Order: sequence, then structure tokens, then C-alpha cells
Amino acid sequence: MLSTLRDFWRRHRRKAFVTVGVLGGGYFLYKLYDAHRRKLVDLERELADEREGERLIKAQMQAHFENIQRIADTTTLPHAMHHLSSRIAEELDLSQLLERLQNAKNQPNSLTHSEKIELWDRLKIISFTRMALSLWAMTMLSLYIRVQVNILGRHLYIDTARGFESSYFLENADMIDRDDEQKFLASADFLSNYGLPALMSDMQTAATEILKGKQLKDFFNSTVLHETIRQILDRFMSIGSPHHWVSYIMPDARFDRLATASSSDSKILSDVTKFDQLMVETGEVLTSAEFGTVVNISLKAVLDALVEDMGARSGGSLTSGMPLAKLLSLVTQMGPLLVYGPSKNRFIQIIQSDPEVEIFFTLLYANMPPS
Repeated sequence: MLSTLRDFWRRHRRKAFVTVGVLGGGYFLYKLYDAHRRKLVDLERELADEREGERLIKAQMQAHFENIQRIADTTTLPHAMHHLSSRIAEELDLSQLLERLQNAKNQPNSLTHSEKIELWDRLKIISFTRMALSLWAMTMLSLYIRVQVNILGRHLYIDTARGFESSYFLENADMIDRDDEQKFLASADFLSNYGLPALMSDMQTAATEILKGKQLKDFFNSTVLHETIRQILDRFMSIGSPHHWVSYIMPDARFDRLATASSSDSKILSDVTKFDQLMVETGEVLTSAEFGTVVNISLKAVLDALVEDMGARSGGSLTSGMPLAKLLSLVTQMGPLLVYGPSKNRFIQIIQSDPEVEIFFTLLYANMPPS
């Protein structure tokens, strides 16, 4: 029996080894497959969790973005626009000039002909200056505040997310404290508090240059009026360096140094606060080509609406044309309407509802470069 088994083993030894090898290899492959399958299941679960996390982050960012826009429209912008309106009315007050002209009309001999011409010329220049300034300042202030609240909103959202240790935001900088936040938002009043005198001077220079050949008897229709205001704005924007107007809206001396400072500039960088960083980022947005496009779109939309409104208020007279002297009364009325608060200001609503403007601010909030 033993010899028989030995003979059997000798004859079938190779087959036995092969069979054992196949069974062992199969078992090993099965274990490899099972481990790989488990890894795939775990990976799919992780990917699903990441997708759900990304979906929640996007939903939260969208809700936060919409809330930031409401804050701008209901709190920040109304305050800043009211302050701007008061300052423009104070600096470009036409009441005394209009009163003198009315007195001259009631008492024809109270002024000489040359004095009357001089008063009418001043009224012409100041009326158009105030209207063009109000149009530009309202547009730029509303855009500036939107830039501010979107930058601030993104940073605050990032800070909140970092508080939950979200790896999605780990690369971002220090958190914003309450003082920096309030100081940053308060800078929206820089135009009214500090920038207005220089803005007024440059706008008046532009208006004087464009209107110098316009006589009180010249007929103005909608097309001529539109072209005149556009020329004043274009001339104003061409004064000085390409971004000279930024100095009317925000302080820039210190932030220019910060924006160009390198990591080796320890003396400058050691004093940098979160407020400084926010202002530098705001300045970079304002001087970007994308923001320049938004400014041009907004100014054109407001100008088109302004001329349309003036045509309606003229009872159709502006369509056929009217003397400049008669048009000036309408021009003086429109300046204050341009700087009404957002709830009553259709010009601000026109800016905010423009699709390209909306896309720009959506991308700004998401910290993505506009395409």
C-alpha cells in the first residue's frame, strides 16, 4: 500500500503542485480583489462625501452672497448715498445763483447785460457739473460699495469656514476683527469726506471745456444732450493718469506701498493689518481691466436712462429740441434725483440689474477671475 501511494505521488506530484499553486494563487488573487474592492468602496464613499461637502459649501456661499448684497442695498449704500447727496448739495448750491437770476427777471434794471450773461454762464457750468458729478459719483459709489461688501463677505465666510477646520480654506490669511471690519466699511465715506473737492474741481474743468462753445440760445435735443454729457464724462476720465479717479474714492498713498511691497520689506509688512490687506485688495479690483469694463457699462446705462427721463419730464420738448437756457431748469432738477437712496433710485437699480455687472460681482465674491 505504501509503495502504491509512493508510486501515485511520483506520477501525480507535478499535477498536485500545480493544483495547490493554482488554488493558492486564486486565493491570493481573491484577497487582492477583495482588498481592492474595499478600497474602491471607501474611495467612492469619500468622493461622495466630498461632493456633498462641496454642494453644501456652494449652497452656503450662494446664500451668504445674497445676504451680503442685501446688506449693501439696505444699510451701507443708503447711508453713504445720503451723505454724498448732502455734501453735493452743500458744495454745489445753486439757490443763491437762481435767486439772483429770478430777482433780475423781476427787476430788469438790477443787473447789467454782461452781469446777467455771467450769471447764466455760471448757472450753465455749475448745473452740468453737478449733474455729471452726481451721475459719476452715484455710479462709482454704488460699485465701490459692492466691491467692498463682496470682498469683505468672502473673507468673513472664509473665516467662518476655517473655524470649522474646513481644509477647503486653509490657505487663507488671518481672521478679520470687528474694528478692521468697521473701519473698512467706513471708508465708503471717503468720497464724501475727502475726495469731493478734487472731484468737483476736475469735473467742473471738464464741463467748462465742453460747454465753452455752447450758447444759451442753442437748441438741445436728446441726442445733443446725451453727447454733451458723454463728452464731459469722457473728458473728466481722461484727466491725469488712467486711474486718477481712484484717489477720489479711497486713500491710496499707503496702500500703493503695501501692494508693491515684497516679502523682504519687513518694515512695511510688519505693520500690515487686515484692514490694510482689504484696502489693497479693493484697490487692485478698482484698477483692474474688468472693473473698468463694468464702469463703462454702468455709466452708459445710467446716461441712457437719464436722458430718457429728462425727455419724459420735458413733455416731449427735448425730442424736437429746446434752447439751452430753457433746458437748464431741467438739468438743475436731475442732479439731486441721481443721488437719491437706493430704494427710490432707479439709476442704481439699473446698474445692479445689468447682467454683466452681476456676473462681475458673483466672480469677485467667489474670488475667480472674470472671463
